[in-house]
Amino acid sequence: MKPQLLKVSKDLAQSFSVRQDEVPYFYNRWHYHPESELVYIVNGSGTQFVGNSIRHFESGDVLLIGSNLPHYWRCDEEYFQGSSNLLAKAVVVHFQDNFWGDTFLSLPENQAIAELLQRAKHGIRFSGIHKEKVAQLLPTLLNQVSVNRIMTLYQALDLLSQCDDHELLSSMHESIQFDEEDTDRINRIYAYSLAHFQQKITIEKIAEVANISPSSFCRYFKSRSRKTYSQFLLELRVGQACKLLREQKLSIAQVCFESGFHTFSNFNKYFKSIMGSSPLQYQKAYY
Repeated sequence: MKPQLLKVSKDLAQSFSVRQDEVPYFYNRWHYHPESELVYIVNGSGTQFVGNSIRHFESGDVLLIGSNLPHYWRCDEEYFQGSSNLLAKAVVVHFQDNFWGDTFLSLPENQAIAELLQRAKHGIRFSGIHKEKVAQLLPTLLNQVSVNRIMTLYQALDLLSQCDDHELLSSMHESIQFDEEDTDRINRIYAYSLAHFQQKITIEKIAEVANISPSSFCRYFKSRSRKTYSQFLLELRVGQACKLLREQKLSIAQVCFESGFHTFSNFNKYFKSIMGSSPLQYQKAYY
């Protein structure tokens, strides 16, 4: 599954780019770039793919996506309904890991930041007080100029390097060459899967979407993602179940069927195998 190389635009007078996106939805395109990406989700929720990881994202999230790590963000369905009152918003920073020179991170004082950027090659989602401080810092970058921008980014990375409350997202990191045909294929696979995971998706159907034979599809998907398509669907469905359980708007049985599981026993079995707890235990942990 080969993502699209994205060329990040940057003011030539600046050493890294900062932008605020306020859009109907993000960013449903599998892509990668040589810059590391530090992102603060101001408003929005949906499914994120980072490498071979599938997670739910929500307002308040702070993530660091390392250089050349493929990623894909897709907002929940309500963001695609055309409501002008519901917008996705994020502050996004792109920077080359060596934008401050080839030796700066070699300084002993910067060892923790250098190690942070290495871990970021798997993608990192942060929590806790350090995350909250960075969430407050990043919007200030939008209006800063000159050396203040560099100092603020440095402060943000320093805080994140001290954050013990974090999750590594992807178990894989590959720097490989990507082509347009594979980019289109994985985007078709993801778009179809996200739209139909609550229903039964046969290998024959998803192979048709990918425009390859069913036997070729199975080999293709597993060789690129290091998981079977069935496991991928299970993770999508469990991710949706987690979201619904946190919202507490539905019963456990309703969550089961709204997430694409057709028997309660399978729901409990696969939820526990992926999340390490039963659906009820997971829900109680949040409230």
